[in-house]
Amino acid sequence: MLSTEKSAALRHEVETFLYDEAALLDEWRLEEWLGLLTEDASYHIPATDTPDGDPRTSLFIIADDILRIRSRVKQLLGRFAHAETPHSRTRRLVGNVRVRSVEGDVIRATANFAVYRTRMEQLDTYVGRYEYVLVRQADGGLKIRERRAILDLDSLRPQGKVSIIL
Repeated sequence: MLSTEKSAALRHEVETFLYDEAALLDEWRLEEWLGLLTEDASYHIPATDTPDGDPRTSLFIIADDILRIRSRVKQLLGRFAHAETPHSRTRRLVGNVRVRSVEGDVIRATANFAVYRTRMEQLDTYVGRYEYVLVRQADGGLKIRERRAILDLDSLRPQGKVSIIL
């Protein structure tokens, strides 16, 4: 069990890390964002009707391993991702950051989010909860092993898709 002082310091470190991640994504600095991920990272967005689903047995909106994440970033930064050419403008609000557990170098954390996406005079809002598995690196920094964005939406309407990294 962490002392109150260590717990507050860790929560602050995790918050700062998540805020920095949000800034990279909003600024379309996706190559830099990839640097926040471990070599075995995963990125999941479960279907809105199965928020606690398992990507091995349930339909997911996104269920990417590190290779697919890199491919997604390459596509988004290229000229052929028509849904994001030109890039949407996004603004992420991340709050209620909580460290759920610490086991050795592995930190499980959650945070609430609102992502506002503006494109072609339309504003889409995605709200939900992030679940992270973070890993402390040898240099003391954090990296993302698992990133799960659980949407608090009944459906993806009106936007109908997720073409950005939530």
